[in-house]
Amino acid sequence: MSDYIHVDIHSVQSSKKPGMPCGDMLATLRTNTGTTIICADGIGSGIRAHIAAQMCVSRLTELIQRELSLRTVFQFVATTMQASRDPQKPFAAFSIARFRPDGNATIFSYDAPLPILLSRQGASILANRPFPLPGGLAVESHCQLDVGEGILLMSDGITQSGMGYGANTEWTSGGVVRYINNMNNSRLNLSLVPEILHKEALARWKGEVRRGSRPVSERSFSPYSPDVRHQATVRQTKVAGDDCSVVMGLCRIGQTVNILTGPPQDRDDDIPTVKRFLQLPGLKIVCGGTTAKLVAKFLNVPLEMENEPMSTIAPPRYGIKGINLVTEGAVTLNQVYNIFDEDVAHLQEDSGVTELRLLLDVADKLNIILGKADNTANTDISFRQRGVLSRKVLIPLLAERLRQEGKLVNVEFV
Repeated sequence: MSDYIHVDIHSVQSSKKPGMPCGDMLATLRTNTGTTIICADGIGSGIRAHIAAQMCVSRLTELIQRELSLRTVFQFVATTMQASRDPQKPFAAFSIARFRPDGNATIFSYDAPLPILLSRQGASILANRPFPLPGGLAVESHCQLDVGEGILLMSDGITQSGMGYGANTEWTSGGVVRYINNMNNSRLNLSLVPEILHKEALARWKGEVRRGSRPVSERSFSPYSPDVRHQATVRQTKVAGDDCSVVMGLCRIGQTVNILTGPPQDRDDDIPTVKRFLQLPGLKIVCGGTTAKLVAKFLNVPLEMENEPMSTIAPPRYGIKGINLVTEGAVTLNQVYNIFDEDVAHLQEDSGVTELRLLLDVADKLNIILGKADNTANTDISFRQRGVLSRKVLIPLLAERLRQEGKLVNVEFV
């Protein structure tokens, strides 16, 4: 498959009291099996709620990293929370959604507002069914997403906004859906939905309920909807607000970038490694003179070198027909790492370093194949004097920086 579906994360949140920790917590995990987003809402507000939400997210992420099924992860944490429904214990409601690379999505919600589907037809509460948990507080949903579609998760600070200012002033999930659909009539950019919903919720908490925004009847919702369940427990007096969080996973076609740097440790792996690299879908980048020779030889094309490089600092580029970018190895990669925090708009110089940095910036998924063959050049004392890290040291550091930017990064040592 030449393309894969990438999930952009758009989120916004605020605490009930300015300057205090938010009682909600959002988290994102990216792996080759998919992108997972979590929205946890600790009971109450402030530090205690923040700790509860943090503990919930930590449990979920730890179990996910053990490669357990999402269903197993949800059941374990939801059961734990169900046994902790005590004001003296760290309790949190939560939703967890996983988006697979083919657009298939699975969402589980425990005592939290139901997930909302954003599609070409508008917004709707996802069809759901009860999850087998004593108390009926959990539901699960499944859907197939296409490019331009997404899933919206919220804390109840959004759906309960406006509560306490009279009858039927609580926004509810249905009110949120209707509000989004009204916005869709004007062809709203979906990436702006979380910010707009958050702003509207804060206004409603201040009593600025819009005319005509009265929520639809609760009777139209599933009996497992948290909007219904909360009716028995909500405060009937005017309240100051709540922690408010909105997070959305929005699907689009992702950009894959593949990097081959350094020859394999075993020479018998040279041809298989190059062949597998060339078969990977996406843009191709080769970093390193020896590596470039291997690729050019396999393709039976000449290896060219930049005749008049414009940069006096960056090493010259190479050229191989069919490869998007070919650069020198360790020095180029080190220079890219050194300018990683610079705004790409400021990279005006035409060089292999800036071109590589720009390609890393547009990448959503990176496959890096790192050869472990010894490179005598990297042991030269001049490299150490200039602070040039070997690729074996540098690539893991660069990969971690890229992950911090929300990119999916796979590093393979050969």
